[in-house]
Amino acid sequence: MELEIYSAFVKAGVSESDAKLAVESISREIDKRYSWHSQQLATRGDVEHARKEIAEVKASVSESEARLLRALTDMQRWTIMAMFAAVGLFATITKVVH
Repeated sequence: MELEIYSAFVKAGVSESDAKLAVESISREIDKRYSWHSQQLATRGDVEHARKEIAEVKASVSESEARLLRALTDMQRWTIMAMFAAVGLFATITKVVH
């Protein structure tokens, strides 16, 4: 590409030294823009890494949900047992008092 631009400048009547300087300047600007854009773009490796991290987060969330559901089930079980115990205790106290 640089040679084509250089040739176009020379054919247009630009001196060889000016054409060379212009081509070098264009190349530097293209490199700057490529460098800037390459920092903004994701590679396949970046995307694959992100997918793995997302899968790990999903697994962690699923595990946390399972633990939370077990804890809620245990709390419900203990609450129901406590209620039955309270009703039994109340019934016993009521029989003893009467």
